[in-house]
Amino acid sequence: MPDISLSGRSLVAGSAQGELLYSDVGLSFWGGVDPFSGEIIDRHHPLWGEVLAHRVLAIPSGRGSCTGSSVLLELILNGHAPAALVFEHVDDILTLGVLIAEQMFHRSIPVMCVGREGFAALRDVRYVQIEAGLLSGFSQPQLMPEVPAAAVYTPVLPSTITLNCRDRELLEGAHGKAAQVAMHIILRIAELQGATELLDVTQAHIDGCIYTGPASLRFAQQLVAWGANVSVPTTLNSISVDKRRWREQGIDVALGVPASQLGDAYLAMGAKVSFTCAPYLLDSAPKAGEQIVWAESNAVVYANSVLGARTLKYPDYLDICIALTGRAPLTGCHVDQQRHATLCIELPPLAELDDAFYPLLGYHVGLLAGSEIPVICGLETRQPTLDDLKAFGAAFATTSGAPMFHIVGVTPEAATVEHALGNQPAPRTLHITLEDLQGSWKELNSAEEAKVDLVSLGNPHFSLSECATLAALCHGHTKHPDLAMVITCGRAIHAQAIKAGYVTALESFGAQFVTDTCWCMLGEPVVPVQARTLMTNSGKYAHYAPGLVGRLVHFGSLAACVDAACAGETKGRLPRWLDDTVEVPAHV
Repeated sequence: MPDISLSGRSLVAGSAQGELLYSDVGLSFWGGVDPFSGEIIDRHHPLWGEVLAHRVLAIPSGRGSCTGSSVLLELILNGHAPAALVFEHVDDILTLGVLIAEQMFHRSIPVMCVGREGFAALRDVRYVQIEAGLLSGFSQPQLMPEVPAAAVYTPVLPSTITLNCRDRELLEGAHGKAAQVAMHIILRIAELQGATELLDVTQAHIDGCIYTGPASLRFAQQLVAWGANVSVPTTLNSISVDKRRWREQGIDVALGVPASQLGDAYLAMGAKVSFTCAPYLLDSAPKAGEQIVWAESNAVVYANSVLGARTLKYPDYLDICIALTGRAPLTGCHVDQQRHATLCIELPPLAELDDAFYPLLGYHVGLLAGSEIPVICGLETRQPTLDDLKAFGAAFATTSGAPMFHIVGVTPEAATVEHALGNQPAPRTLHITLEDLQGSWKELNSAEEAKVDLVSLGNPHFSLSECATLAALCHGHTKHPDLAMVITCGRAIHAQAIKAGYVTALESFGAQFVTDTCWCMLGEPVVPVQARTLMTNSGKYAHYAPGLVGRLVHFGSLAACVDAACAGETKGRLPRWLDDTVEVPAHV
């Protein structure tokens, strides 16, 4: 007899059994799981070093990157996926990866949602069997009968979703095979989300152009073979290589060729040559209230929170499905009521800040918020720049699953805390202390030795104003000869920086520019083979780098990065605003 039996919501039907791998901390599959082995590589996660292949993985939900769906598809197709996924609450990103495997490649694993109490009850369970929507848990290993393989999904149109004439044409194949399959996938995820109708979107930003392995290329090329063509203006995220220069940079052809082919596949579908993880820096950035489909976690958070545009945190592959049809589920951040904060966060009194504060705060707030939308109080007089908000949002989106944040007096939907909360009382209020922020500072600063071998800048892609600031900081100084400084940015910003003279100034200092790709995809030799430690001003990259490139990290302000670039080392001191021995003026 099982020690525990749970019934839950079956997100993807099927049967499975195996050893339970449990954590009460969400996991980003991109940057957190090796797509070829299933090993958990996020060094900040409690399950670091565990292998999830053929085990039942129980996590509250995913977090961080939209590319988790792509990584999970790779794992399913290469035979290193979990036996099943069990969530506390519905996770669109990972579930979508399973739906794509099922719909297009006839492979699947079961996915269940068991709720808060059911999930907590799994903490001491060691072995799990899932069958017919029932989870049976066992504390001791035992011989369990073989269960049948998951059934291949046969498309069934949801009866609860209102469709217009064009929707039906898409489903009937009148607009081609690619759009037909895309529409089936959209309706499947809409049903899981509880949407009852679809809406028109004005533009798309595609994150699925990141090469995670053969499955990501196979997916895109299949759409091209089916005649896919986007129906709304569509930009592309950073790809996995600098498309114009990867050969001269020494990138292995085993990555360079398929990564370039993947970019070409999306261009063949009608997407624009943008290749940036900061589409909000482009002239095509959406306006407040505009209904869009964006993927890439930092871009989603910035669009919703800073621009006031409306998008879900769309998984890779669902992004292109919506771009092909122009239709998205009417739910989540597309709807007024679901954009309100459900968590209030109060900051302590703060001294004079530098730019390292915002990514640090975003990282810490993301840890506290989980999947909740937070409103932050205490920055009303600080006037953070757009670059500050970019850095905050990227770090927040790394540790959180939420699609947006509010900052009182700063972001457009938080003129007051009441405005951000939708004139409802805050369900929860949390107070951050300097000691809390010091803990996250130590977490991001994983390197112990003072030496710095690489300064990594541009995650997310550098803006023109960041290029200007960096050029001013480097003026009159010389880079240490034993250290590399590499800046990633989009082609559009790079062209503007050339025209403004910033590229010449920074290259004279000794910096290198890389376009089209970003630090989340870069490895050796752009990351020098001999490099042991790196320094960055990105909270996002400080989190991901140890797992992605196996280097330890110094995190600090842009000025501290320049100091390290000149000296070849960093002093690693706490900034004054983080030192709780520094007296804060009473008016601050």
